[in-house]
Amino acid sequence: MGLKRTSHAVYDTKYHLVWAPKYRKRILAEDLQQEVKDIFQEIAINHNFEIGTLEVVKDHLHIFLSFPPRYSIAQVVGMLKSISASVIFAKHPEVKEKLWGGEFWEDGYFARTTGDKVTQEIIRRYLRYHKTQEKSPKQSTMF
Repeated sequence: MGLKRTSHAVYDTKYHLVWAPKYRKRILAEDLQQEVKDIFQEIAINHNFEIGTLEVVKDHLHIFLSFPPRYSIAQVVGMLKSISASVIFAKHPEVKEKLWGGEFWEDGYFARTTGDKVTQEIIRRYLRYHKTQEKSPKQSTMF
């Protein structure tokens, strides 16, 4: 999960995302855990996401991934949730009976960005330095 490129961007973004099935039901038994993992891997391949770690337990999941900056966090979470719910309901209609209201995932999610070497303090230091050096023609570097 290092620097990646698209036709118009170079990026190194990593996100820790967490969400749960509707009503935090403990419905992600071992067979559904693997199903969710397989579905997410397929979505990642089709949309140029890179999954670093994916842990699915009975009542929630954690995913650590990188995706191109053309997508917002909300778009990525929406894709992962909607596609996986549709596939699971189609393959496992018995799951829909356990979740009243016809939704598989809760509406909300937790999101946190992470970085390797570029911490908040390094960015603040870079910006302070950049402000004091703005009259200088040379380009400063973050690392």
